[in-house]
Amino acid sequence: MADATATARAEISRLHRAPEPDVLAPLLKDAKLNPESRRRVENRALGMLAELRAAQASGWVNQFLQEYRLNTSEGIALLSLAEAFLRVPDPATADMLIADKLGNADWRAHAGKSNSTLVNSATWGLVIGRALVSESQQASALKKLIARAGEPFVRQAVGAAMRMMGEIFVMGRTIEEAIARMRKKENRGFTASFDMLGEAARTFPDAERYYRAYEGAIRAVGQVAEEGHSISVKLSALHPRYEVAQYDRCVTSLIEQVEALATLAKDVGIAFTIDAEETERLEMSLDIIEAVAGLPALKGWDGLGMAIQSYGKRARPTIAWANAVGEKTGRRIAARLVKGAYWDSEIKHAQEQGLSEYPLFTRKAATDVSYLACARDMLKAKNIYPAFATHNALTVATILEWAGDSRDFEFQRLHGMGEGLYERMVREEGYHTRIYAPVGGHRDLLAYLVRRLLENGANSSFVHQLADETLTDADILADPVAKIAAVGGTRHPGIPLPEDLFGESRKNSEGIDLNDRTILGRVATKVSTPLNWKPTQATLGAKEAVDRAVGGFAGWSARSIEERAACLDRLGNLLEEHRDTLMAIAVQEAKKTIPDALGEVREAVDFCRYYAAQARTGLQPIELPGPTGERNLLRMEGRGAWLCIAPWNFPLAIFLGQVTAALVTGNTVIAKPAPQTPEIAAYAVGLAHSAGIPEDALVLAIGGPEMGQALVEDTRIAGVAFTGSTATAKRIARTLLADDERPIVPLIAETGGINAMIVDSTALPEQVVQDVVTSAFRSAGQRCSALRVLLLQEEIADRTLEMLSGAMDTLIVGDPADPRTDVGPVIDQAAYDKLMGHRAASQNRWIKTVDVPQDGLFVPPTAIEVDTIEDVRREWFGPILHVTSWKAGELGETVARVNASGFGLTMGLHSRIARAADAVEDVAKVGNLYVNRSMIGAIVGSQPFGGEGQSGTGPKAGGPHYLPRFCAERVTSTDTTSSGGNATLLSLDDVGI
Repeated sequence: MADATATARAEISRLHRAPEPDVLAPLLKDAKLNPESRRRVENRALGMLAELRAAQASGWVNQFLQEYRLNTSEGIALLSLAEAFLRVPDPATADMLIADKLGNADWRAHAGKSNSTLVNSATWGLVIGRALVSESQQASALKKLIARAGEPFVRQAVGAAMRMMGEIFVMGRTIEEAIARMRKKENRGFTASFDMLGEAARTFPDAERYYRAYEGAIRAVGQVAEEGHSISVKLSALHPRYEVAQYDRCVTSLIEQVEALATLAKDVGIAFTIDAEETERLEMSLDIIEAVAGLPALKGWDGLGMAIQSYGKRARPTIAWANAVGEKTGRRIAARLVKGAYWDSEIKHAQEQGLSEYPLFTRKAATDVSYLACARDMLKAKNIYPAFATHNALTVATILEWAGDSRDFEFQRLHGMGEGLYERMVREEGYHTRIYAPVGGHRDLLAYLVRRLLENGANSSFVHQLADETLTDADILADPVAKIAAVGGTRHPGIPLPEDLFGESRKNSEGIDLNDRTILGRVATKVSTPLNWKPTQATLGAKEAVDRAVGGFAGWSARSIEERAACLDRLGNLLEEHRDTLMAIAVQEAKKTIPDALGEVREAVDFCRYYAAQARTGLQPIELPGPTGERNLLRMEGRGAWLCIAPWNFPLAIFLGQVTAALVTGNTVIAKPAPQTPEIAAYAVGLAHSAGIPEDALVLAIGGPEMGQALVEDTRIAGVAFTGSTATAKRIARTLLADDERPIVPLIAETGGINAMIVDSTALPEQVVQDVVTSAFRSAGQRCSALRVLLLQEEIADRTLEMLSGAMDTLIVGDPADPRTDVGPVIDQAAYDKLMGHRAASQNRWIKTVDVPQDGLFVPPTAIEVDTIEDVRREWFGPILHVTSWKAGELGETVARVNASGFGLTMGLHSRIARAADAVEDVAKVGNLYVNRSMIGAIVGSQPFGGEGQSGTGPKAGGPHYLPRFCAERVTSTDTTSSGGNATLLSLDDVGI
């Protein structure tokens, strides 16, 4: 049976990003019902709809979704409030959060309208909150209220409403409480799969806590094994680096942990299911499950289970694989079939990464088709115990039709949802149904709660449709097979392929799936193989370089915009063709990690295609309005020979970004790379010449500061584009103005910054820590946008720093060609010495540092405490993060103090208060503000990049205003009546003389 598992794995790999119609064709065939079966299924489903609607009188969730639709301001406000409120420790910020979420919603319109006491109780809590928010706008009224009440009714009312929501969706705060609740009347006849609630582990101590929670839950459930409950486990909770790049590090550890937990579950007589996660981890999880299934200690035990997400294109072969593993290991594997939990984030990830296709279906009905075909396979599989997790009456009725008289399977539903669908089936018809039951504190529940409400409240979901009174039973029970067959299984028209993300104007740069272990291994081999290539361009002096560029200007500028843009498009294509070599040079010369090297090439491609598209639309002559008999024409033309000086930290992307912008506007270019990274620049220039850009239109000038100074001093230079330090930019500016006889030429300067991230107490700590680690330490902190100062609201500072320290412990510092490496070396000895000196001088204020290899220019990622924002007076260009705190209520003052540094490149804000984000946006003097995300990784055309003040001159690279700065604007005005009358005017009908 080893062949069967291998065959299934091969099919899993084949379908990963296969075209949607190709994947759906066989699924449509097997999900289809014959007419007679379809009639029986519809009749049965109609009966279930009636039962569901009858249950709405006591069904809290259905009534909640009906009362608070997710397309209303109240629905959105409630979910946003629930996500953050209970984790806010300080009253001042809690009040601001309440005001932000409740201030504009019409809660009174909902008061008392529902048949559910819980819905009405929650609503009245929110009505009180809204009323008090309104009164709090008047200081005197608020004072009277507080004096009369003696306590903060706003927070009390809203907090009660939020906890009430939490109690509905969490089975218990402890496993003992959850077990006891399962014995209540409303759960009679059901069993539970308890999920010890929590987000993925960010630190090794987090993972240890989750492991102990699972272990304790297994023991507790084992004490009542006769009740039939089970445990669900998330692999991402057991290791903080459950990632493909960390495969060798995490998989062995996870196998050991899962073995221990599964063995314990076997010993106490309960079942144990491994939950599904993002699709990029699927094959890793299969490796772990197969290894555990084959362990001698678990031989003969049928309690091992796994979850399979039908929204994934690989769901069906995964079922075949599970069946094959079951036969090979002599067991039935319990397979929980679910629709899927990460759909929107999976779509976004594929788009951002520029991948060839999506790993999942883009239509809800296609997921339903996949679910039905998978369910049919599971019912036939001899070595699978099927578990069907669904709230969809049509899906349930179809499975019952196919199962016939069999009861050798179970249904599952989420706790708090699907009431009324299964009760009669369980208590009268003998079908087994298990409740997926979250266990944990209400504060930990909220991210989970919001995700589930969004998932089940989406317009296309069955739960939402059931609550929509405008839909008929026929609408709700429409056949998904017919829907998908009618569109030929095609992708949803509103979801373009990743390559088409930017529409017809340009193609998105092509990415590589670094979460495919085979592909990642191939890339790692390529980038670590020594290159035999050497630059072929002749080394020119400054004068010779300018001579050539000046001499080539007339010919290049005479070419049409379309010709120049076509050269850029060809260059973008050549960059993708030579991606492996370019990535290898980036790793070996610029010391970039594999993901950073890939990002470097993709950004360079995006610059080529974006500026080509911008030129075609934005550089065409424009006829301007004016009086009759006059023609006014505005033309954008090249200025002459431009000097483009690029940095070593983006030696391909910024290098070509500057060069292509200057070229497509009709200028010639002397391109001077940083002295640390000449090889990748030379390779790029060679590709540019191959793309049709003449050698005298793009001239490479390799050298150090002396070369740069000589080029800047040449008075024939028509403009300078520079990215680097603020000090060097100022020297260039002074040189350009030193000669009174020299024309005034433009300087486009992008420089550094003392970039700050501000975090308030509504922020999600796990997200904050992930974004801090990414922003401060990725690329060894050698990005101009990197985070330099972390500003934490003092109430959450200790907790956040504890988690940050743990997350830093998971980092791997080492060889950038190694896929496992998170942080590579800094660029050169000078940078190393400077950073290590600063770090040593601050040793008594270290919050956290990590170990690094002894050989090499490895600066340890380090977090350093400072007393005030003002203590960080300069940019430290490396993996060093400074941390201080701010007081609640002083957000405006904190932003003002950051502004006072004079730098204005990037700023980050983590807050769930929308008005806080608006306030920061209004006053922050920065080029790029990042809200609730990392501060690095600007996308060309989507996030134009560049600063102000000490951080640059503008305009922004990769933005719509960049190209005009390279142009001379020229207007020709012609009097068309000078040689006679105004023929255009005289030709109009009904004119008088």
